[in-house]
Amino acid sequence: MNGAHFLLGPEALARHASRTALLCGDQALSYAGLAAQVARAAGALRARGVAPGERVLLLMRDTPEFAAAWLGALHAGAVAVALNNKLSEDEYRYILADSGARLAIVEDVFATARPDLAAELERGGKLAVAGANAPPALPSWRRALEQAAPLAQAHPASPDDPAFWLYSSGTTGKPKGMVHAHRAVTSVGAALRETLGLSPGDKVLATSKLFFSYAMEHGLLGPLALGCTAVLHPDWAEVESVLSVAARHRPNAFFSVPTFYKRLLALGAARLEPLRAARWAVSAGERLPATVIQQWRAATGNEILSLYGMSETFCVCMITPAGTSDGMHTGKPVGGMEARLLSADGHEAAPQEPAVLWVRHPALALGYVNRPELTRTLFRDGWFCTNDLFVRDADGFYSHQGRADELVKIAGQWVQPGELEEAVIGEAGIAEAACVRVTDGEGFERLALFVAAGGAGDEAARAAQLACEAKLPRHKRPKWIRPIAELPRTATGKVQRFRLREIIERELAAKR
Repeated sequence: MNGAHFLLGPEALARHASRTALLCGDQALSYAGLAAQVARAAGALRARGVAPGERVLLLMRDTPEFAAAWLGALHAGAVAVALNNKLSEDEYRYILADSGARLAIVEDVFATARPDLAAELERGGKLAVAGANAPPALPSWRRALEQAAPLAQAHPASPDDPAFWLYSSGTTGKPKGMVHAHRAVTSVGAALRETLGLSPGDKVLATSKLFFSYAMEHGLLGPLALGCTAVLHPDWAEVESVLSVAARHRPNAFFSVPTFYKRLLALGAARLEPLRAARWAVSAGERLPATVIQQWRAATGNEILSLYGMSETFCVCMITPAGTSDGMHTGKPVGGMEARLLSADGHEAAPQEPAVLWVRHPALALGYVNRPELTRTLFRDGWFCTNDLFVRDADGFYSHQGRADELVKIAGQWVQPGELEEAVIGEAGIAEAACVRVTDGEGFERLALFVAAGGAGDEAARAAQLACEAKLPRHKRPKWIRPIAELPRTATGKVQRFRLREIIERELAAKR
């Protein structure tokens, strides 16, 4: 069962061959055309000596050329590893060593911008430069495509053969790889199908980049599984460029993250007209505030649904059903996904009792790359421990309560940092907030609250202090409150809490 064959094999083409699979700028590529490019990419990989099971790194923008190369790796039985193109060279070298990659397909803009890295890859015989402007002295991916014979038959992979790896976005430090099998591809598009009710020919636009599982499923593979059209934008999303793409293609569904919705809303309702055609908007990556949901509905007439998933499951786990999005509920499990909430002593949680979410998902990863102990700890008997705290109500809605590994015991009582964030969000002058635990100079666990100031930093800090004093018992109040221009985030929009922790740790170190 080959994932690329599932999406673009004869059965899929019998239904959708002439439909448009990808739109990107002036380029429109049919399902039949994409399938032909995938077969040729697979042939080029084989010609470069890439064997089934070997890893292929892809440092490329989100283009049809990237989509064909990624799917071509699966078609050939190799393992596709899409890379965040904003990593440092040291991080690329780490992933190159960690993955043991056989080949790296690097787009010309990145090969030119990182000549030392490109030269290292070329000396190791691991480089192919994609794009129309590949330096003449370096191996050209497009030339390899022209010279290769298409691989007509997809590699006969088994469902549990590795198909692609995902590397984490770095919220806690060094990226870790997750191994996903071909069977994961058969689960894509559940939210598009079950909740959004999309049909063949509908257009889907996602603002996140395709190296991120959220976008890879909902911005590329999910649409392909349903006969829809994936609207690609090659470069990093900016509000003006996204609105331009939306005005041109009028997507029926729009996938983004809360911070991007806030940026769009700041433009005013009139500017959002191109997105009113999107019957559904979906948000993931972090908590979706109720105010954003309300403002979006007022501006566009449409609802933002909250989606929950993770790189370990690749595909969506939960989504709020239509008409229920309120900023409080994370959602209900999608079909095929099992969930259970377990306390620290292993008992099933009662309704409204906070507990750790365990999931069993058909697209669950095989484990972590080169991390056997972590794999044994979190992957157990077909279940995965998310380390996310949830409560479940009597109606079956799950609500995210934060991370179990972020809990801190203060004055003998457990405190969830998310409680402090909730206490100050919405106060005047506070745009966003993030709370982290820090070990103080005496070895005690304490809380540091960072507020992204909508105005003056001192005023935001004062507002946060007053809100905490008014709403929280003394043991839950932060030891440090610091204003910050903006919260540090990964490329996928998640808050890099370790960077916030480092700010206080540097302060403490300076006082020693």
